[in-house]
Amino acid sequence: MLKKITVMALAALISAQASAHGIWFAERSKQLALIYGVGADDLDAVQRLPKIASVSGFDENWGGVDVELTPSGPLLLVTSDERPSAVSAVLNNGIWSNTGDGHWIGKGRDEVPNAISSEETIKYAVHLRGPLRKVPVLPTQVLQIVPVGDSFPLLLGKMQTYQVLHKGKPVAGALVKNDFVNDPDAEPVVSGKDGKVTFPIRNQGLNVVVAVYDAPTDRPKIIDKYEYLATLSFVLPHAPE
Repeated sequence: MLKKITVMALAALISAQASAHGIWFAERSKQLALIYGVGADDLDAVQRLPKIASVSGFDENWGGVDVELTPSGPLLLVTSDERPSAVSAVLNNGIWSNTGDGHWIGKGRDEVPNAISSEETIKYAVHLRGPLRKVPVLPTQVLQIVPVGDSFPLLLGKMQTYQVLHKGKPVAGALVKNDFVNDPDAEPVVSGKDGKVTFPIRNQGLNVVVAVYDAPTDRPKIIDKYEYLATLSFVLPHAPE
């Protein structure tokens, strides 16, 4: 059942709209790339390379595959000696304080005493390729979207349930959208106690599901919260030409 936005989630919604950039994987000229941006607005991912905390590749059984991010113009291409069946990445965007005039400063509350809010923002991404199988909890993904079930439906419009996990456990209050690329301003659905939301498979092509979750701070003198943004991307193949 779709859940309406609660008062508790309102603050997270405002924050998510203000800092909605995320990371996801997509094909660019038949090469897999890590994208940074929101909607159709791809930004220069190479400039964010120093903020990439990790990138990981996996085979079809979720064993490790060596992968690297290779700059190519403004893109970060995923390169490997073997084709991974799945990849993941983490980008730590650092600490930011909002002074209330639409201006964000890359410092904590301890250095910006007039800040109305301060947060550390971290972006996560998982991309599935080939046969889509049951997705395990990945240790690097503090916030993760996993499809419920052993496989995806292969038809456009079929319903698919996802579960949002924080540190490997279902989390309530995450704001989830079905299409981060083509409909980033859609009203989000709020995950329940089981962390689950259900959407139709939206695109005959690239699908990017996104979730935003605000976690409590453990450094109240520096930040008010952690803002986590996670994507799950996959491609629904089109009919053969």
